[in-house]
Amino acid sequence: MHTFSEAFYLLKNQLLPIYDDRESTAIAHELLNHITSQSKFDRLINKSQLFTTQQQLAFEKATLELLAGKPLQYVIGNAWFMEHEFIVNEHVLIPRPETEELVQWIVADYKDAWELTLLDIGTGSGCIPVSLKLALPQAQITACDISENTLEVAATNATKLNANITFIGIDILDPEQQNNLGSYNVIVSNPPYIPVSERENMHSNVKDHEPGIALFVPSDDALLFYRTIAQLGKSHLEPEGCIYCELESSHGEQSKALFEEMGYKNVEIRKDMHGNWRMLKAVNN
Repeated sequence: MHTFSEAFYLLKNQLLPIYDDRESTAIAHELLNHITSQSKFDRLINKSQLFTTQQQLAFEKATLELLAGKPLQYVIGNAWFMEHEFIVNEHVLIPRPETEELVQWIVADYKDAWELTLLDIGTGSGCIPVSLKLALPQAQITACDISENTLEVAATNATKLNANITFIGIDILDPEQQNNLGSYNVIVSNPPYIPVSERENMHSNVKDHEPGIALFVPSDDALLFYRTIAQLGKSHLEPEGCIYCELESSHGEQSKALFEEMGYKNVEIRKDMHGNWRMLKAVNN
């Protein structure tokens, strides 16, 4: 059996060929927090404590998965977003801190609204609509996705966090299926936006483990989903309603121009915490 201290340094050192020192340290701490149900501080106090048999087996299994490139969030089965814990697996993208900034933008704009109807396109884990419902309880929220497996995860998260959301299965690229949607004050989406040609340049823990259908678009049509969402908004967005999208930073200006060309007004793009163009807001005429 390993002690808590031995396990930490063993895992950290094994991860160094895959991740840098800071990330290896963070992953090792987070896994041990999960396995031992003790905080980093408590484990430092109890650093000579031995794993139980169950903890040892869990540590060995998790280590093998991490060394194979599986993201920590999939290994432990959850990820934090907007201070809430979401269930995640290989059917959904891992929620990112940058997406929290998009949610915060919407919350700031609508915190005083009496009524609000909102559509989330490509819901994934449900982190966007669930977080919005918890922050804006007056909102009536619908979330859609093409994958039934993904919708199952999202619905589980909504139930777990006590958020009343309507989930529907739809291929948003199919104009006929769009007819199943209603009319909304807000449409939000973190759509696929990475050109397939960039796949090989990505870290293996993303390209080999997170769902490609939620990540990639054809290399010759990087704005496919933004164009689709802009068109959708013209028939499903109330007057003065808003579209909010997460962006691929290098296509920020192109995305802004696309919405302007489609007749939207007050189109704005914002940078995220890292200084990348990451968010767009467009107002319907």
